[in-house]
Amino acid sequence: MSAADDIFIRMCKDILENGTSTEGEKVRPHWEDGAPAYTIKQFGVVNRYDLSKEFPAITLRRTPIKSAVDEVLWIWQKKSNNVHDLSTHIWDSWADADGSIGKAYGYQMSVKHQYKEGMFDQVDRVIYDLKNNPYSRRIMTNIYVHQDLHEMNLYPCAYSMTFNVTKPKDSEKLVLNTILNQRSQDILAANAWNVAQYAALTHMIAQCCDMNVGEFVHVIADAHIYDRHVPVIKELIERPSYPAPKFWLNPEIKDFYKFTKNDVRFDDYQYGPDVDKIPVAI
Repeated sequence: MSAADDIFIRMCKDILENGTSTEGEKVRPHWEDGAPAYTIKQFGVVNRYDLSKEFPAITLRRTPIKSAVDEVLWIWQKKSNNVHDLSTHIWDSWADADGSIGKAYGYQMSVKHQYKEGMFDQVDRVIYDLKNNPYSRRIMTNIYVHQDLHEMNLYPCAYSMTFNVTKPKDSEKLVLNTILNQRSQDILAANAWNVAQYAALTHMIAQCCDMNVGEFVHVIADAHIYDRHVPVIKELIERPSYPAPKFWLNPEIKDFYKFTKNDVRFDDYQYGPDVDKIPVAI
């Protein structure tokens, strides 16, 4: 069993056994047939993954790492808010006729801000600080911009990343640790995906800044399982599990803007069958 499997199973069991239900309450999400999408949820879930030991990929079912990385690069590298720049179709439900999701996600990463050192967007500022001021406690991004929320087709779910550098006593190389803050997460549809893509992002930025990877901490304010997902989750967490795959990141890439989805892969990845046709609440 991978460490990610263990964390996922324990989290799901806790939500199912100890969570609270929104059934009968006024909720925004709905299913394609118009029915309200109720959830069982837990508040303030915190999961910690030690990236120096293994990559956090679940084996209960497959996590498509290239597609996951393609999406995170769409936001962090391309800084795009248009689904035509993305190879998957996961954002299509929130796109307008031109493919835009409004002033959300990649758009916010593209906005330049004035600092003492000059003009930077949020990604470039993170990389600059990690290379020039790694012990700063101010290295973070935030795309939950209130003044632009009315122009976003979906409010950001994963909205903030914090970067913190440590130096082990037995090593001269710095270690990059990250925290992903998420206001809300659909556990079945998005948890394994988000964990893998932001763990991969941590690996990529660490490599570009000549650091080792440390801890990835995932903070979820509202961790929920949708009512129509409950049977799927119950079946999923009873499946056989396998050791974590090996994560390969192209060691030749030292510039964050040179990475592509083909610069990552899983080796020796054993996993259970896919879960087909997961209904997505919108």
